[in-house]
Amino acid sequence: MNKNSIFGWASFILTLLGIVLILLGVLKYPDYAIGFSVVGVGFIAIGWAFNALKGRI
Repeated sequence: MNKNSIFGWASFILTLLGIVLILLGVLKYPDYAIGFSVVGVGFIAIGWAFNALKGRI
C-alpha cells in the first residue's frame, strides 16, 4: 500500500465513522443527538481533509 491508498482508506473509514455517529445519536440516543452530531461532523471533516491530502504528500 502506498501513501495515496492509505489516505484513501483513512478518509473512507473516518467518513463512515462520522455517519455512524450521527445516525447513532439520532436513532438511539436522541437526548444526546447534538453532541453525537457535532462529533460526527468533525469526523467527516477530518476525512475530507485526508481526502484532500491524497496525492499532495
